[in-house]
Amino acid sequence: MLFKQLFHEESSTYTYLIACTETHNAVLIDPVNTDIDDYIALLAEHRLTLKYALDTHVHADHITASGLLKRLLGCQTAVSALCHVNNADVAIHDGDVFSLSDYEAIEAISTPGHTAGSVCFLWRDRVFTGDTLLINGCGRTDFQGGDAAAQYDSITQSLFTLPDETLVYPGHDYTGHYVSNIVQEKTSNSRLANKSKAQFIEIMDNLDLPYPKLIDIAVPANRDCGVIPQSR
Repeated sequence: MLFKQLFHEESSTYTYLIACTETHNAVLIDPVNTDIDDYIALLAEHRLTLKYALDTHVHADHITASGLLKRLLGCQTAVSALCHVNNADVAIHDGDVFSLSDYEAIEAISTPGHTAGSVCFLWRDRVFTGDTLLINGCGRTDFQGGDAAAQYDSITQSLFTLPDETLVYPGHDYTGHYVSNIVQEKTSNSRLANKSKAQFIEIMDNLDLPYPKLIDIAVPANRDCGVIPQSR
């Protein structure tokens, strides 16, 4: 197998490449449109066929490359059914599996909270958490159907029940961190460790964060997988 963690500096977004070196099938998780040439070059370098472009949610801080990758490479796009996007090939539900071979697969875990349609992806010993769970933090819950109570449940009842050694690969990091694990976040995450649901909701309700600069552009674009359909 081939695994790479890629970083988009402007939005501090992590994109993940997972590929089977036997079948040459590949998946990109949370690709960013301005990095599409890098993805295509990387796929060509390793002689890979992009099978899926997966988004953990409808992003507000960057535009996804999934629709462009579909146009250029013929992959399938996939976003949660609860995101209500216009032209995704796969509407993801909890437990859906994306196969790269007969023995390599990525499982979707529904984790509403950051947005109503947030999902995480579990592969082998690692989970790709999007904005649901960050390293020593978590995604905000004050737009796009966000719900702090739902996020607390998603993290504590779905993610924190994974084995402690499961590696956590977030959708963003703003402090130079690359990877964590479940036990570290359970015991030291400043928003979650030893916090009741009520305490977590109070924290999230008082973050007072500015809206993402690209939200008015990114959200509408990402509801079309990052591109306006050619038929329009």
